[in-house]
Amino acid sequence: MTIPAYLFGFVISTLYGAVFHLWRGGSAGRFLLYLILSWLGFWGGQFLADRLGLSFASVGPLHLGVATAGSLVCLGIGSWLSQVPEKQKKS
Repeated sequence: MTIPAYLFGFVISTLYGAVFHLWRGGSAGRFLLYLILSWLGFWGGQFLADRLGLSFASVGPLHLGVATAGSLVCLGIGSWLSQVPEKQKKS
């Protein structure tokens, strides 16, 4: 992969994390969590697509379709696992 492909992937995955944070809301810690989850999922999807030879919505050497799916899956699972249940009120 080329340096511009890495930079483009970093920008796209950061955008996914930021938009997810705008949608779900939360503190600065949540924002950082969503960015890290998005980066891990994106590059994990890219690595998986590269190793398995998957080619869905590729942009140059970047397998954008599979990487996007990896990012969204990682964001969804991470958001679900990081939910803190509310304490029940005593009557």
